[in-house]
Amino acid sequence: MNATKTHKGPTTDTSELRVKAPLPDLSIVVPAHNEEGNIEQTINAIMSEVVRLNISTEIIVVDDGSADATFKTASNMGQHFPVSVLRLSRNFGKEHAISAGLSASTGNIVAIIDADLQEPISYLEEMLGELKNGYEMVYAVRGNRDDESVPKRLFTSAFYKLLSMGSDVVIPQDARDFRVMNRNVVDALCALPERNRFMKGLYGWIGFKTKAVPIEMKQRTSGRSSFGFSALFKLALTGITSFTNFPLRVWTGVGSVLAILSILYGLWIFAKTIIWGVDTPGFATITVAIFFLGGFS
Repeated sequence: MNATKTHKGPTTDTSELRVKAPLPDLSIVVPAHNEEGNIEQTINAIMSEVVRLNISTEIIVVDDGSADATFKTASNMGQHFPVSVLRLSRNFGKEHAISAGLSASTGNIVAIIDADLQEPISYLEEMLGELKNGYEMVYAVRGNRDDESVPKRLFTSAFYKLLSMGSDVVIPQDARDFRVMNRNVVDALCALPERNRFMKGLYGWIGFKTKAVPIEMKQRTSGRSSFGFSALFKLALTGITSFTNFPLRVWTGVGSVLAILSILYGLWIFAKTIIWGVDTPGFATITVAIFFLGGFS
């Protein structure tokens, strides 16, 4: 049941991972980057939970260009459990790793959970139960951010406020990547052509009936998160430019102000020339033209 493949990019041919029969009821996608200290414990925890729930499962670990033994450890786990490992050729980022895992999944229901297991797998039962109640996607929402630094909390809050100012897509502020969804949702996500992906925005954009489940986060048992401030900032830029017209509104405002100032400056030069004469021939015309065209470009 183990399959291992090295990929040359964020998109992948998953034909080698698709078994002929029977397909699992649940696929669990685990994006991982430098998680050698956590991946074995994570897989064991997932298997314990799905055995308790008595649901046929495949686990798809996406090694996002790890520099440690994440790939080797996860591959070894495939000798004992239904684990498939996708190995990206370099670190493309979590959003692409999730997309690759979704493309490789075969289950009627697909779950996504981080390799550090800060989101307790015990919430899986409740989330699956909400799918049975008619929801098509159920996602985890962290109960609080007490474990985060003040700068990160302020940055996150400001980011989501910017998104809400100019976006028609509802993106919950405290939503996590830990979620379960039915096959229709997964197929819709995989069909989207975006290369620079902001998954939280895409989850909201495709629609479908969703529900949030509050969870209490746990501390990492090993290592530290590779998703630092720089990665968070890049992801924020992708989200802002993809799902809100706020930057366009800002620069439209700036351009309008420059255009108005150029007109006022032109009137001032005109009045000055009439009253006191010409200082430098052509200066006023060139200056006004530059500011005016620059403001509307």
